[in-house]
Amino acid sequence: MQLITTRPIPFFSLFIAISFLFSFSLSYSNTFTIINNCPHTIWPGTLAGSGTPQLPTTGLQLDSGQSIRIPSVPGWSGRIWARTGCSFDESGIGKCQTGDCGGRLQCDGNGATPPASLFEITLGKGTDKDFYDVSLVDGYNLPLIASPHGAHGVCNVTGCALDINTGCPKELQVVGGEGGDGGGVVACKSACEAFGLDQYCCSGEFANPTTCRPSFYSTIFKRACPRAYSYAYDDGTSTFTCKAYEYSLVFCPKVNGIRKPDSTLSPPTIQEPPPTIQEPPPTPIFQEPPPTPTYQEAPATPTFQEPPPTPAFQEPPATPTFQEPPPTPTFQEPPPTPVFQEPPPTPASQEPPPTIPFAPRGEEYLANVSSSSMLLPVPTLFILLILNVISSAYLANQEP
Repeated sequence: MQLITTRPIPFFSLFIAISFLFSFSLSYSNTFTIINNCPHTIWPGTLAGSGTPQLPTTGLQLDSGQSIRIPSVPGWSGRIWARTGCSFDESGIGKCQTGDCGGRLQCDGNGATPPASLFEITLGKGTDKDFYDVSLVDGYNLPLIASPHGAHGVCNVTGCALDINTGCPKELQVVGGEGGDGGGVVACKSACEAFGLDQYCCSGEFANPTTCRPSFYSTIFKRACPRAYSYAYDDGTSTFTCKAYEYSLVFCPKVNGIRKPDSTLSPPTIQEPPPTIQEPPPTPIFQEPPPTPTYQEAPATPTFQEPPPTPAFQEPPATPTFQEPPPTPTFQEPPPTPVFQEPPPTPASQEPPPTIPFAPRGEEYLANVSSSSMLLPVPTLFILLILNVISSAYLANQEP
């Protein structure tokens, strides 16, 4: 019977195989290690980006001094943050003072309610690099440092190690109970969250890097944390690349324990401030304008005022120009007395008055008598004739 013997595998070949398998595993495995250095409990939450699966856990409780490792896969993208001041019942329903995600322990696809300090990352596939940052665009609630452990070379630490809550302007403060330092200030809002204006939210006409510029409030965040995103277009000094197999996320880190950034990285555009954030002046440089708009409307009285209500050509008064004549008719009827009235009832044969002061001459008298219809007696006529003769003689004597 022939014995089959096996030759021992050379040590060098075994080392090559193990190194290859190790490198292969590194290129297809990523881990997030979350460490709680805060003096109080935190509740980390995770949110996967579009088209990537959720991590094994989307929410958990992490007491002070504890840590947890969460595995991931290449190509994963999403956010990780810490909630504070939370209270949940046995079914995981409750709420948090900062960073709440739908009032549940497991966020299950719900993002952080601002303000919250966010770690954002997109893991590369194969040999592609990772892109990561710490963002304060949605505000700030806890100090956060992200330290990548690179498979090749040295990767840069980023984040915000200072407690911005202690220097947060009053108009941005979120005041609560436990779950934060700074005299009851548990979080610091972004200017976009506090005021909702396009110039702070980089929206509307400010939705591009040319018109959306750093504001007074974003400068406060940038001075405290030069490597963290302070507003939407703060890419130049805030986005980093690396090929790492693990990212350590430390909440409430010790400032003196932060590793200095790699010397190949260009320095931040804004100089690092002293450890204590200086209070901003009472009136900020780029202060939000008062409720009155920048371009205030002109007063109610127009520049060119309309003429008074009286029209230019006023109608004449109510009395008509040509008034009707009075109601008395033009041609009035004559009085009721008839035109041809009957003579009075004086008798035709009325006796003449007894004395005739100026008797007519005899001829005239006779003519009158002859024209009369009366018939006088003869004695009377004789007497009258005698009187007529006497009157005529008398008158003749009186003439000159």
